[in-house]
Amino acid sequence: MSVPPTRGESWTFLTNHARVLLCLARDPEARLRDVASVIGITERSVQLIVADLERAGYLTRTRVGRRNRYAIDTGLALRHPNEADHPVGDLLNTFLHREDAPQEETGR
Repeated sequence: MSVPPTRGESWTFLTNHARVLLCLARDPEARLRDVASVIGITERSVQLIVADLERAGYLTRTRVGRRNRYAIDTGLALRHPNEADHPVGDLLNTFLHREDAPQEETGR
């Protein structure tokens, strides 16, 4: 039987929204069940997060055959007022090690 973590051991720096976005930036054709497995949350949670990200304009979903392909608008600002002067592309570039990535990946 595993010991539950104490309060100070259970938190992390990134939200599940950021983790989903990073997974889809790494693999724009990833199945949501695979994203859920990588992150360690339910597929339903990933579906809700993807819907949030689409509604906010960060993600665009395109049907390609039987799969979805996700494009990220890297020029949109982060949502919290303290980070609103940074585009989401800065976050992706930091974690994906893409120093000179283009600021817009949606093709719009």
